[in-house]
Amino acid sequence: MKKESSASDEQIEKLLKKSGEIPKHIAIIMDGNGRWAKKRGLPRVAGHKRGVDTVKEIVETCAEIGVKFLTLYTFSTENWKRPKDEVSTLMRLLLNSLRDRVNELNDNDIRLTTIGNTKSLPTAVRKQLDFDIERTKNNKKMVLNLALSYSGRWELLEAIKNIANSMVQGKIKSEDIDEKIISSFLTTKDIPDPDLVIRTSGEFRVSNFLLWQIAYSEFVITETLWPDFSKFDLYDAIKIFQNRERRFGKVSEQITKNEKEEGPENVHSLPNEIT
Repeated sequence: MKKESSASDEQIEKLLKKSGEIPKHIAIIMDGNGRWAKKRGLPRVAGHKRGVDTVKEIVETCAEIGVKFLTLYTFSTENWKRPKDEVSTLMRLLLNSLRDRVNELNDNDIRLTTIGNTKSLPTAVRKQLDFDIERTKNNKKMVLNLALSYSGRWELLEAIKNIANSMVQGKIKSEDIDEKIISSFLTTKDIPDPDLVIRTSGEFRVSNFLLWQIAYSEFVITETLWPDFSKFDLYDAIKIFQNRERRFGKVSEQITKNEKEEGPENVHSLPNEIT
């Protein structure tokens, strides 16, 4: 069930912004659609359909509270191994969602992008995806980045191949290769690394997702299944993020006094739903 709040959404969002930093980039591993349906004696497709509704709520909430980039693990390379009927259903749901939601993205000033081997997607999905990306390309409030037919290992292999080709062409020397060069060959080259990774359904694994980019991301694992994940669960995850000390390999003593003073220090107490 979706949680209810005694405070208004506007009040909660205002307090959340005052309590600490809003992650610039949130990446979500959306897991649990099948289990959600099974618990209710429903076909798996019912869980996927409900999950699409959750996407709408989370996308709009992220844009409203100031998240600049939201990456959703929508369909992995490994998902092609699922039963053909389920894959077909997922592709239909994706196509319908792209058709139905493009106006909502424009209304909310959200730009759509994608990462992954999109050439492997059905033609109708690719065409609609290209259409939506073009329609929303000038939007500024937030970037919604869909990981479609994506895996971290696939991305790294493609980057290695392209770097090797650039070396053969004399564009890059081996001694020049560093983290910045590698990042520039990734599909996320125009997107900052995630500050926060959320995984629903309680599983403790990254599932081949953004393997290079999540090196210093904060993780929040929630037992909530994706179809039940609400904006209040999102607020909870951000509050946990705000209470983390991000050292990036340093020790606490190396963090400056100013950085600590500007951190998420008890500016306001938040409603119970996100504390």
